[in-house]
Amino acid sequence: MAEDAPTAPPTPDTDSLEFPGAELITYNSYLEVPALLDLQRLKSEPPMHDELLFITIHQAYELWFKQIIFELDSVAERMTAGDIFEARRLLERVIVIEKLLVQQIHILETMTPRDFASFRSILNPASGFQSIQFREVEFLTGIKDASVMRGIRLEDSERARLEARLAEPSLRDIFYSALRERGFDVTAPDDEGKLDDDARTNTLAALVKIYQAPEHHFHLYNLAESLVSHDQCILLWRFHHVRVVERLIGSKSGTGGSAGVRYLSSTLVKRAYPMLWEARAHLDDASLYGKARGMTAPDYPID
Repeated sequence: MAEDAPTAPPTPDTDSLEFPGAELITYNSYLEVPALLDLQRLKSEPPMHDELLFITIHQAYELWFKQIIFELDSVAERMTAGDIFEARRLLERVIVIEKLLVQQIHILETMTPRDFASFRSILNPASGFQSIQFREVEFLTGIKDASVMRGIRLEDSERARLEARLAEPSLRDIFYSALRERGFDVTAPDDEGKLDDDARTNTLAALVKIYQAPEHHFHLYNLAESLVSHDQCILLWRFHHVRVVERLIGSKSGTGGSAGVRYLSSTLVKRAYPMLWEARAHLDDASLYGKARGMTAPDYPID
């Protein structure tokens, strides 16, 4: 008797499948998707079409700010522990996120000024100026301007968070501490970026040593450059934000009571690591052709 031809296994009826365990994790339950999608609540009446876009973009910013803060805290921990490689690796993740945020702001330009004006009045007195997490990013990075807290209505817990960030060492402080532990004569600038003349001269000379011989200070050089990139990304985000706001509201005052574009433009001078920016201006051609010209190795320890 011939054998029966093999048949394909029956397709399961997924509607009738029974899975073990009463609390099976699903995509939606793990990510809390129903709760997440319930957070975009329009305030305009009748609902304006572009308000959903405005809310979605800013909520996405706050989620990314949360991730950035988490990573920057980890960078601080790794630097404090002496793990320069891992600190730089995590900082590079922050930079990739920040580049995404620079691009994301331009989605708002798909609104016309009329579209934004249709619901802008309901934002008063709310403003992006009031983002607690963005201020945490600034303070943690090294841009500590306590005066910004005067323009934000803060809950007690929010004030405590920002005051803790002001009191704790910033990434700038920790970076200079890491350099001192490796034998470099450096002093971290104060919260206003100031140093006395002697400390400034010694610190700048030490940073120039690193930039003149990156092959001898490989991990420190890469960390320094990642800090500059992080600083630059914050600056680029501010610049693009200013231009988008100007495109949408022109010279109008900000919804939070600020001077709008004029105030935002004034923030474009902020730097967390001004001496890292300055150090490159003091490099000479000998740093590029040192080996060919018989230059000796740097007199600071090689990392």
